Amino acid sequence: MAKDLQGFSWTMLLLFCAIQELGSWAMHTAVEGPGLGEPGDPALLASGRVKRGWVWNQFFVVEEYTGTEPLYVGKIHSDSDEGDGSIKYTISGEGAGTIFLIDEITGDIHATERLDREQKTFYTLRAQARDRQTDQLLEPESEFIIKVQDINDSEPRFLEGPYIGSVAELSPIGTSVMQVMASDADDPTYGSSARVVYSVLEGEQHFTVDSKTGVIRTAVADLDRETQDRYEVVIRATDMAGQLGGLSGSTTVTIVVTDVNDNPPRFPQKMYQFSIVETAPVGTAIGRVKAEDSDVGENTDMTYQVKDEEGVEMFKVTTDSNTQEAVITVQKPLDYESKKVHTVVVEALNKFVDPRFVDLGTFRDQTIVRVSVLDVDEPPEFRPPSNLMEVQEDAHVGSVVGIVTALDPDTANHPVRYAIDRSTDAERIFDIDAKTGAIVTGKVLDRETAGWHNITVLAMEADNHSQVSRASLRIRILDVNDNPPELATPYEAAVCEDAKPGQLIQTISVVDRDEPQSGHRFYFTLAPEATNNHHFSLLDIQDNTAAVHTQRVGFNRQEQDVYLLPILVVDSGPPALSSTGTLTIRVCGCDSSGAIQSCNSTAYVVSATLSPGALIALLVCVLILVVLVLLILTLKRHHKSHLTSEDDEDMRDNVIKYNDEGGGEQDTEAYDMSALRSLYDFSEIKAGDGGGGPAEGGPGRNPASELHALPQWVQSPDLDFSVFRDYICRKVEQADEDLSVPPYDSFQTYAFEGSDSPVPSLSSINTWSSGSEQDFSYLGGWGPRFRQLAALYAGRRGEEDSEES
Repeated sequence: MAKDLQGFSWTMLLLFCAIQELGSWAMHTAVEGPGLGEPGDPALLASGRVKRGWVWNQFFVVEEYTGTEPLYVGKIHSDSDEGDGSIKYTISGEGAGTIFLIDEITGDIHATERLDREQKTFYTLRAQARDRQTDQLLEPESEFIIKVQDINDSEPRFLEGPYIGSVAELSPIGTSVMQVMASDADDPTYGSSARVVYSVLEGEQHFTVDSKTGVIRTAVADLDRETQDRYEVVIRATDMAGQLGGLSGSTTVTIVVTDVNDNPPRFPQKMYQFSIVETAPVGTAIGRVKAEDSDVGENTDMTYQVKDEEGVEMFKVTTDSNTQEAVITVQKPLDYESKKVHTVVVEALNKFVDPRFVDLGTFRDQTIVRVSVLDVDEPPEFRPPSNLMEVQEDAHVGSVVGIVTALDPDTANHPVRYAIDRSTDAERIFDIDAKTGAIVTGKVLDRETAGWHNITVLAMEADNHSQVSRASLRIRILDVNDNPPELATPYEAAVCEDAKPGQLIQTISVVDRDEPQSGHRFYFTLAPEATNNHHFSLLDIQDNTAAVHTQRVGFNRQEQDVYLLPILVVDSGPPALSSTGTLTIRVCGCDSSGAIQSCNSTAYVVSATLSPGALIALLVCVLILVVLVLLILTLKRHHKSHLTSEDDEDMRDNVIKYNDEGGGEQDTEAYDMSALRSLYDFSEIKAGDGGGGPAEGGPGRNPASELHALPQWVQSPDLDFSVFRDYICRKVEQADEDLSVPPYDSFQTYAFEGSDSPVPSLSSINTWSSGSEQDFSYLGGWGPRFRQLAALYAGRRGEEDSEES
């Protein structure tokens, strides 16, 4: 039936195109040119005098043509065509020569391929009419369009699938779930090919769909997630507005039913039984119970509680947030002898209750938990549990401090033995009777040494020492008056020489190691040995202090600079104890304002005038000064020993060259050549033995004559230089080996030898004269630098003396 209808559509479309083509001969567009001429003449085309024009319609071609012959589209025709075949028709543009072919003579256009409007809706081409002989354009090129005629060849499609929606259980009828939408690729402006309607193929018992909008809604009000939590609904979309012959497409919509709290918790059992030993500590878990809930998520969250009074006192119920179980724990110690079985009522209730479903019933449930207490062998128990005892510090050894009692709580009631944990009483100050539990003193007590004692008492079964109980016992040592009062410090006071009678010198206070319950009360008086004292008086202020005042006018340091005042202090007892302390009073000189200036005791003055901080600062300064002085002395001694070592050993090897044969090594510190350039009168200088000087005591003596005459140097072929050579070589080797020593070599040149010097040479190194009468012993006093020179000349002088003798 559909195939016959499709053939009928093609027939109607072809007939419609033929009618349009027949009408095209009556409709054309004339283009009038500006000149005349022959049809094929370019000049005629330029002048435009002859009427020319294209004749065609807007072309249409039906899509999805399945015929075997090319589909006729239409005809292009020029009014200048006389039918003699002189005009050649051509087309260009989209699909020209491939999809669309034109008959060059008649201008008929055919489609050779199957077209699809959903891929391309129209084609734009250009038509030309040319002279077949000259290939000249007879008409201006013109553009035309071939539109693809739509047919209903595309079914609706759901492009956004797969669809997943959700709806809460027990939702009312008509509750919107979600919306689906299908699209049709056909032309929505042509016919009803793209008009889509929706319907439900599967699942219509529970859901409906709006035929125009595609909105899915609930069809029933009793959707129950616990019965079915997921539905697969098939939705169909049909084009042609659902008419016969329309195409259709379908999709599957998954609808999830979400949970609401419509189910109360329920215990699977109405009674649970657990057992636990009586020695289980507080907080021990007895067991777990759980109420089941058909809901999911937070709708299954619940809390548990104990409902009966007995259970609330003995047991505690908490909720495990991970498993939603009730954890039952011990809240108070259990005792098999007191009660063997406990009954606990546990209730479970939802944490989040939906008020819409309150009418469905109470969202809670109860169960009974029976807890059986198991008997075990328990250690003894101390009764009563008091842990404080008191004893006087003067109690004799063996005195009873107190008695501890412990009983076996078991039915057998075994006898109990006692002991003291010696780790808490290492000095064995206390002992305990193993059978009676009486605690007695083991040593003499002293409250002032230890006022409290903390010991641990052990109680155990006589035949099973592993069953042990411990009790901490605090023993307080009560005070007795066994310590006399004493002055708080070794008091020292100062009194001015010009003190007046009644002047306050010192306030006295005392300390007492005892602690009477009624508090301290002390009495002050001068000791009997101070009854003849007429210098000072003592006043008891009645507040456990006393004041010392002067009793005479003025004191004299020259007569007596220190007074010792014995003071007797008595406590209130009982029994009353006393002691005697001494107040040291120094006589000092004071200024007009009464400030102490000086005392005979330097230590006292310093302590009276300087604070401890000032004394410490002064001592630190003195220490720093002493350290600095010692450091300076050490550095000087080190520097001096270093210089001595250098003078003795190093001698700072200076090699000096004297070309002018001047004054020698004495001139190395000052290089003033003016003395050498001065002209002296040598007329009175005696010549002899190779050199000489001015006559001693002569009238023509000048300052130069005061210098010691030095021997002159005369070259001798047999002179031995080995001594100097060895010395210089040894020093050079030492300098070369020690890389840390800086170079001390100094070369100095004296180019000026003076003018008209009658003396051939002034060198002091050596002399060849054997007749010299000079004494060179003074060279030994010139220091370490001239030690070698003094040895040479002193030795030569001794040899000459021996030869003469």
